[in-house]
Amino acid sequence: MVPEGGRGRADRPRGARGHLLAPRVAVRGGPAARAAGSGAGDSADDAAGSGSAPGVARVVAPDLRGRGRSNTLPGPYGMAQHADDLAAVLRAAGADADRPAVVVGHSMGAFASLVLADRHAELVERLVLVDGGIPLAPPPGMSPEEALQALLGPAAERLRMEFASPEAYLDYWEPHPAFTGAWTPEFEEYIRYDLDGAAPRLRPATALAALADDNADLYGGASLLGALDRLRVPTLLLRAERGLLGQLPPLYPDEVMDRVREEHPAIEVRDVPGTNHYTIVMTADGAAAVAQAVLAGGPLAAGTAALRDSDTPG
Repeated sequence: MVPEGGRGRADRPRGARGHLLAPRVAVRGGPAARAAGSGAGDSADDAAGSGSAPGVARVVAPDLRGRGRSNTLPGPYGMAQHADDLAAVLRAAGADADRPAVVVGHSMGAFASLVLADRHAELVERLVLVDGGIPLAPPPGMSPEEALQALLGPAAERLRMEFASPEAYLDYWEPHPAFTGAWTPEFEEYIRYDLDGAAPRLRPATALAALADDNADLYGGASLLGALDRLRVPTLLLRAERGLLGQLPPLYPDEVMDRVREEHPAIEVRDVPGTNHYTIVMTADGAAAVAQAVLAGGPLAAGTAALRDSDTPG
């Protein structure tokens, strides 16, 4: 587990919001009790100054290379590079073989977390994969390459768009069907964070160059498939009831989950009713289910780090 003294405040330059400056991956963090209660993150400086009560986990939330405030970092991208970056974050936060971390990854972050557990197993006590981590199945009639191109086109188009204000970007996202009836201040904070530049030429923060390499791995890159085959840490997969657009079937249909149970019996699969790919982490009920899954693995020592490496909207 992560030592209480290891607050990620190594002698490294930081930005005004407490982020590690390039070329290092940007990090936010705070006590898990606060994050679970509000659904919102705290700045690294706030977390470092607040102290952690005994038995309360500390959450360390990095921006993956090429995304968020890590968007100026150069390639290579892909899950292997993300895993190595995450290992550096964990070591800076005080994790080691004697005190490994509980690693919680949502969406693309789940894929990176799985590869992290393979490449740096000594740092990982157990994994909680949240609606991600298992190779995606191409739509019927499509090859993985065709599915990737179908995914990349709309995403790349969004990344090239400019917005006059944060409010204009919120207006762009509010009609998203996954957010219907679930729009919260936490959604707004999340979406505002996914902006870079200055008005009136704000752009989504994800680097376009990172998009292809990252998404190619989601359909079964070598590092991901190898990590699944060699998985040796306790792993829980939480599946949202609905998909990225709030639709049925979910991101992982029943037949995919049946195959996971057959081919990887060490992975425990648990459904989270009433959630979609976003609300499973960004509403009170969804976040509570994730927090419960983390805590259900056993008591967390003071200073334990739960690493949530999610991606930006898409």
